[in-house]
Amino acid sequence: MDHGTEEIDVGTVTLGVSIAVPEPYGTLIQDRRAGFGDPAAHGIPTHVTLLPPTEVDASALPAIEAHLAAVASASRPFPMRLSGTGTFRPLSPVVFIQVVEGASACTWLQKRVRDSSGPLVRELQFPYHPHVTVAHGIAEEAMDRAYAELSEYGAAWSCTSFALYEQGADAVWRKLHEYAFGGGGEISGVPPQSTPADRPASLR
Repeated sequence: MDHGTEEIDVGTVTLGVSIAVPEPYGTLIQDRRAGFGDPAAHGIPTHVTLLPPTEVDASALPAIEAHLAAVASASRPFPMRLSGTGTFRPLSPVVFIQVVEGASACTWLQKRVRDSSGPLVRELQFPYHPHVTVAHGIAEEAMDRAYAELSEYGAAWSCTSFALYEQGADAVWRKLHEYAFGGGGEISGVPPQSTPADRPASLR
């Protein structure tokens, strides 16, 4: 029996690319998100999105990983700082913590992740706006509370990598690989003399 011409359907996977908010900030924000009643809180690591959920053929994973490694290699660390809250309402039912430093670098990265010559090219539903979601699709009263209670939140760190995540059948996002910056390229908006910030954060 000749099996040489059989094709194996490996199916599709749902991927995302993001910058993780490091500890202790990540878990603190995740716990607060759960406290506001967001059922997705513990299935989504606290992050700044570079590529939103995207369905791809599983067979494309090697090319995707090579592409992301190249993007990271051409990037370098930059300061990230979060401060205060914002919302996309009424356009989208989201309350978020604002990225007040590092936004231009995130924009640079996400454009290269979705580069038209790469394996992750796609259009976005809304214009790119880096943020950290703290409430999504829950009761208006709970979103109002998230907006108010985190209005004085602040955190800062040196961003040195991004990661590829896969969403499981249980809707939980799990990290597949982390890509450290190589330090060889310039990220728009981050002057060469910048020193990455590593300032204390508060969760009020």
